[in-house]
Amino acid sequence: LQRLQKFLGLIRRHRTPFRIQGLLRRAGPFCLAFLMVACASQDSTPPVGYDEARAEYLFSVSYQDFSDIYIEEVSVADLAVAGMRNLASIDPAIGVDTQGDRLRVSIDGHSMASYPMPAPDDAQGWGALTAAVISAVRFHSADLDTADPERLYDAVFDGLLTKLDTFSRYAGRDAARENRASRDGFGGIGVTIRLIEEGVLVLSVMENTPAEAAGLLRDDVIVAIDGESVEGLSQRDVVNRLRGRDGSQVSLSIERAQAAPISVALVRSHIVPQTVAYHREGNLAYIRLTGFNKSTAESLRHKISEAQKEIGSDLHGYILDLRGNPGGLLEQAIEVSDIFVTSGRIVSTHGRHRDSHQYFRAKNDDLTNNAPLVVLVDGGSASASEIVAAALQDSGRAVLVGSASFGKGTVQTVLQLPNDGEFILTWARFHAPSGYALHHRGVLPD
Repeated sequence: LQRLQKFLGLIRRHRTPFRIQGLLRRAGPFCLAFLMVACASQDSTPPVGYDEARAEYLFSVSYQDFSDIYIEEVSVADLAVAGMRNLASIDPAIGVDTQGDRLRVSIDGHSMASYPMPAPDDAQGWGALTAAVISAVRFHSADLDTADPERLYDAVFDGLLTKLDTFSRYAGRDAARENRASRDGFGGIGVTIRLIEEGVLVLSVMENTPAEAAGLLRDDVIVAIDGESVEGLSQRDVVNRLRGRDGSQVSLSIERAQAAPISVALVRSHIVPQTVAYHREGNLAYIRLTGFNKSTAESLRHKISEAQKEIGSDLHGYILDLRGNPGGLLEQAIEVSDIFVTSGRIVSTHGRHRDSHQYFRAKNDDLTNNAPLVVLVDGGSASASEIVAAALQDSGRAVLVGSASFGKGTVQTVLQLPNDGEFILTWARFHAPSGYALHHRGVLPD
């Protein structure tokens, strides 16, 4: 009776038709690990409990994206079956197998249900089947019935990822929120922190942030937030309390070495994690890039200007340190390269999708006036940092010093999903200006 009532409810429920949009109409600016961010689904409200219609839409959208965008041609059927089989990671009693043209589901080896399989590349059909299988097994598995919807999605997506490359990955709702904060910024005060026995230790204070304006210092210890003690809070709890809407206020109680405790009120602002650091090394400007987010190129311009003002006519050259830099936004790698390179190609990308074939050329003047430039690279320099290193090397603009870079020469696109999670999906490979593919090869130092 319970199943029949649910079935009748599904029939009556209005379904929004699933339509595939062109990649460029769905895509936004390039971002994380060289990608494009697709538009968020209209259905972005976090679900309360498992909802089959919502799950069907989520899986259908995801399967269609894999079919359209992934760098290699993939079978939607293979992905979906691998995903459903991984429900066993929640309840090992669940079995999913194919027999001829039917999908069979079992519990403890006993057949529970059999379904006709859609065509191999029918994304909507496989999305509906995946959601229906989850609904069915939840009636027979207490572990699945009580599992949070996000855990169910994690299981399916982790399973299908075994059919893709190692750089494609899924981020659930919470992880995706952190990814977006790293790329685009968040409302906060501008400190990095670590929990210690006495409270919350301030590890660093970012420049031009509310924390710096309020006089917070490295090694300050936050003991209360908005009048409530931080004792017993996790790192995540503290971060959530320090972050908030731009323009909102937060009060901190701080203990400082050899000083009386103080209280400060700060107004949160939009914080983009800092990825550029500068200091003077004699007559050289040493600049370190730790990643590529939306503010990296602009921050680099400011640091170059700062070095030129501090060192003046004695400035003999620059050291650009990309060691250990794991990458980030493609558009920022292009902008950073364009700060030094005045003409010629910076990078090109090529994949299976027609929109993946793109060519990027230098178009701006050299902010350093062609001063000598050394770029430091090592095995931890990957992705966007390899684009910069290759562009500066191939153009003859810089000498590369160090060891071979990582060799992560693929481009990922970030696709936002209806559950507010995101897929980071490989869709192209990038090539150095001289034409060679960096994947599995890397950039070799001079």
